[in-house]
Amino acid sequence: MNKVELVGRLTKEPEVKMTSNQTAYCNFTVAVDRKFKDKDGNRQADFIICVAWKQTATFIQKYFHKGNRIGLTGSIQTRTYEDNEGRTVFVTEVLVDDVEFVESANKTEPTTAPAPIPEPKEPVQEPSGELPFEI
Repeated sequence: MNKVELVGRLTKEPEVKMTSNQTAYCNFTVAVDRKFKDKDGNRQADFIICVAWKQTATFIQKYFHKGNRIGLTGSIQTRTYEDNEGRTVFVTEVLVDDVEFVESANKTEPTTAPAPIPEPKEPVQEPSGELPFEI
């Protein structure tokens, strides 16, 4: 089974690009905190390279920004290519299937008091203690 679930922060603004066939894709990196702190008490992070395609790519670009927390599921894929100097480069990345919001979009805005609950137009009757069904 090849399944990945990550929660982390975007390290830069996501940017959608197009393949030669006009298919949208978005490469981005997610900084995922490690579970434990180092000897100095600092939390370390792993920087995970991710790629999203088509509607998922455009969704990420539209709704997520640098520093936002993002939750995603996908699978690990590996690939190789040859660089300009003829060396083989190995890449391991997460192929994103789904993304989700992890924090509120307006987290920095001050919260306001909740709206008052309107009074019912008809009087509320107290329950009789009897269940409207048999047990």
